[in-house]
Amino acid sequence: MMPPSRRFDVDDVAFDQSGLVPVVTQEAISGEVLMLAWADREALEATLESGEAHYHSRSRDQLWRKGATSGNTQKVIEVVLDCDGDALLYQVEQTGPACHTGERTCFYRPLREARAGVPASAFGLLQRVVDQRLAEQPNGSYVVRLHERGVGYIAQKVVEEAGETIVAALARDSDELRGEAADLLFHLTVLLRERGLRLADVAETMLQRHSERASAG
Repeated sequence: MMPPSRRFDVDDVAFDQSGLVPVVTQEAISGEVLMLAWADREALEATLESGEAHYHSRSRDQLWRKGATSGNTQKVIEVVLDCDGDALLYQVEQTGPACHTGERTCFYRPLREARAGVPASAFGLLQRVVDQRLAEQPNGSYVVRLHERGVGYIAQKVVEEAGETIVAALARDSDELRGEAADLLFHLTVLLRERGLRLADVAETMLQRHSERASAG
């Protein structure tokens, strides 16, 4: 969240001659860029009021709420104005694919192969895998087995992995610490999902706390 002195108002947005401003939409947890769209004042105000992403359709010349027909909605975690005031960033929790083609993101056609060593959007991928396993219930899935054992067992696994993470940290074993921390995050994600929460909900709480502390000075 921006500190109070740097927060923006709708009047600060430099809409173009058509009354529009470009909007880059990004997955809040993974940082993955999902789409590029446009908003007018009505769409931006609807987004801020409802907490769901609204845009202006240039082809239909009308307001549209993302997912109104497809169900692939976008819960808005944060709206950020760029330094020149002429572009917006929506940070969202995406439900389903963002692209009308059915792809996760509209940016799915690379110019060339990715450079070796570039990490994937790990947290977003983790959440999607857990969601997919619980939705499809494939045989042999560890996520499904955890679900079947119940929230108490999953909570116990989180405690176990937290202990192993601490041991690795105290032993100053960086490779072991990375592995144990990954196991901890995985089991915590499953635990959150078991109680109807997702990583984006945790991110929203963190952003809210940051905003409250910034407001308090």
